[in-house]
Amino acid sequence: MNTIKIISLSLIFIWNTAFAIGPDDNISGQVFGGSGEAGADKTPLAGANVVWLGTTQGAATNGDGVFQLNTSVDLPHRLVVSFMGYQSDTIWVESAQRNLDVVLVSSKQLDEVVVSSRKSGSHVSSIEPIYTNVITEDELQRAACCNLSEAFETNASVDVSFTDAVSGAQQIELLGLAGIYSQILTENTPTIRGLGQPYGLGFIPGPWMESIHVSKGAGSVVNGYESITGQINVELRKPEASDLFYYNFYGNDFGRLESTINSAVRLNDQWSTMVMAHGEILENKFDHNENSFLDHPLLRKYNIVNRYRYDLPGVMESQFGFRVMQEDRRGGQLSFFENGSQFGNTDYYGFGVNTDRYEAFARTGFFLPGQPDGSIGTQLSFIHHNHDAQYGLNNYKARQNTLYANIIYENSIGNDPDHMLSAGVSYIWDDYRERLYDDTNLDRTESVPGIFGQYTYSFEDVFVGIVGLRTDFHNLHGTFVTPRLHTRTNLSPTTTLRASVGKGYRVPSKIAENTGLLVSNRQLIFEEEINAEEAWNYGGSVTQSFFMLGRDASLALEYYRTDFLNQLIVDVDSQYGAARFYNLDGKSYANNSQVELKFEPLLFLEITAAFRLTDVKTTIDGDLLSKPFVNNHTGMLSGSWLSRNNNWQVDLTAQFNGKSRIPGAEELPGEFRMPAQSPAYTILHGQITRRWNSFDLYIGGENLTNFKQDNPIIAAQEPFGEHFDASRIWGPIMGRMFYLGLRYSIE
Repeated sequence: MNTIKIISLSLIFIWNTAFAIGPDDNISGQVFGGSGEAGADKTPLAGANVVWLGTTQGAATNGDGVFQLNTSVDLPHRLVVSFMGYQSDTIWVESAQRNLDVVLVSSKQLDEVVVSSRKSGSHVSSIEPIYTNVITEDELQRAACCNLSEAFETNASVDVSFTDAVSGAQQIELLGLAGIYSQILTENTPTIRGLGQPYGLGFIPGPWMESIHVSKGAGSVVNGYESITGQINVELRKPEASDLFYYNFYGNDFGRLESTINSAVRLNDQWSTMVMAHGEILENKFDHNENSFLDHPLLRKYNIVNRYRYDLPGVMESQFGFRVMQEDRRGGQLSFFENGSQFGNTDYYGFGVNTDRYEAFARTGFFLPGQPDGSIGTQLSFIHHNHDAQYGLNNYKARQNTLYANIIYENSIGNDPDHMLSAGVSYIWDDYRERLYDDTNLDRTESVPGIFGQYTYSFEDVFVGIVGLRTDFHNLHGTFVTPRLHTRTNLSPTTTLRASVGKGYRVPSKIAENTGLLVSNRQLIFEEEINAEEAWNYGGSVTQSFFMLGRDASLALEYYRTDFLNQLIVDVDSQYGAARFYNLDGKSYANNSQVELKFEPLLFLEITAAFRLTDVKTTIDGDLLSKPFVNNHTGMLSGSWLSRNNNWQVDLTAQFNGKSRIPGAEELPGEFRMPAQSPAYTILHGQITRRWNSFDLYIGGENLTNFKQDNPIIAAQEPFGEHFDASRIWGPIMGRMFYLGLRYSIE
């Protein structure tokens, strides 16, 4: 142990910079579930809710049952701890403290009967007015979660797909629309946007993530105007609550190898620091479908974060840090590598992207003296992103500098915690320098100051309503006025109704968000100046908890609709060999309905079944058409079995994908012609985990059905001919894959 601690301290010292920070008044602890009998075993509860009585201010426990909560109320004050299937507990907290242990007693106790259960890896937050699915660390470890793009394999709401068959770029889909309409945050700070869109899902390694919060519908006005279909907020591991040492190794039969080392040290009662380092390499060249192109790009990536936290009880809390990432990916024809060809020549098709990314962030909260609910918070971040790419003969060089600042004031009205006011100002500055084909200049500088206000009304544990309004002043696109409304009503202790309506805006990055088109010989035609995208989103959900077969179960029904007032249309239908960019002229909408059931038919066996209907249509060249490559329905059936002693776990997930429209398929020449619709298909993932005290070994497989899209690259033998196109991707492009991994940790 001493050796490990010395190594951890040395690692952190290497990256440590000697400047100070400010503090916070908070409590932290761990929530357990037990029978209530002396000496009985206790199990950490992931996803338990910890809330200050009479307020909406709270937190959810992480995968180890650990929580940390600001003392934004006057102490002493009562703290309510709850978890489904257990009796809630109310604790009297007199002062800021650490290591507060709470044991909840099972609500189902029978004489001389021991009631056992397992903690669910994901759940719908019961304290959030916005419909939010919390994916905990336990859920992330049900599959080989190497990065954010692979974190949703067991989630029914978020789909992940490849944008083309060469680059390995991936995109998510939420409420039937591409991930560009969902705001992706890291600890409530915008991160993956602009030039980060094509490959950004791979920038956040899985072992760095503590939890993921997926909210649906327009988000809070506090986080900006860009959220249209929802928010995906990634919570990273915290310096003050993480293991002293953590190591993760992953390898698969394609030759992909990854290593992650995390090390956290609490230096004293006020200071904590942490280093997270990740490396990834893939150098094996495969062409299993014999189309002359590599099945996956070659990859080298280095990624490191150094973060700090400083707490000063009753005064302030602060955290800051920096991150450095470098990624090099190469792909194309196998002959390109065998013959040592250079990028940009016509001998063989070569693809390459070099990405350098640097980030710095600081978040600080000040507590107002004499005002139990009063605080001022600041969020600051800076991102430099450099993107140097070659797609065959198409070169795309871009650089983005982003400065983000957000100042938030929060307080109760008249010292009544049932009436809360949040208000503030924000500023975001984006400087883009983009060159396409060396002669197309897409440079722009966006400067957007904004102001916002939000009122929250709470009535006991029955109703919460949030009304928000923000106004932003875009230097290129004018004024954005963004109203949003969210409500949560507990119709009964087991039935919750949520509803929301809100507006959102976003300025598209035309090329960065459509790099898949560069892996083709299409001509890109920009027909007019593209205006900001503007849309309304509205909908709601009902969640019901009940008993099935004598055990906890839950059912969630939801419906959301998005209506666009303006949208960037990327038209690949109306003109063969071209992609036309223009503003929406007509209707564009997305309807998304989903039902999800979770239950435990047998002890320690959790089943999730979900089904989703999606109807997305857009006016393209005067015709209202289904949006390309969006499945009209999807389904998921997932099972997870855990042994009584937690030593073994078996996970199996089946994903059912319906048909989708393939654009312009009838215009292809006969030998390359594709059907107008993709077929329905099923893919299967599985994993077995064996746990010892501090060591986990896991082995699994993805796409076990070995389903692959036939001929994902059109005219692959003539990559510089007029018909070459690798962007018509509707299904998996790689077949069955097996992997092996291990995790080791020291608390």
